[in-house]
Amino acid sequence: MFDILMYLKVFLVGGFICMIGQILIITTKMTSARILVTFLLLGVFLEAIKVFEPLKEFAGSGVTVPIMGFGYSLAKGAIEGAETGGILGVLQGGLTATAAGITVAVVIAFIVSLFCSSKTKK
Repeated sequence: MFDILMYLKVFLVGGFICMIGQILIITTKMTSARILVTFLLLGVFLEAIKVFEPLKEFAGSGVTVPIMGFGYSLAKGAIEGAETGGILGVLQGGLTATAAGITVAVVIAFIVSLFCSSKTKK
């Protein structure tokens, strides 16, 4: 059996994050790229001040699936890499922690590009 309360928490937290993004799109002149980077850096910041892990335990994939989760993974990997490999570990750790996600995104983008063609807007 599944835990309906966990699904509710995931939906509410993930929806709240998306709602904030939508509010930023509607009420500001920020581009979607700037909003994306803002959320990514928010994930890095929350991991740096040790708040992301308890939030992840509470909301699960509601907080890790949005782009904030990618920022969290980068920061966590960089921190672990710094502890084991020094300065080089900082660079290596972030890439190692996110390699699977980046690989999947590139492969799926390639597959989609085989079936779709870009068109110029008129």
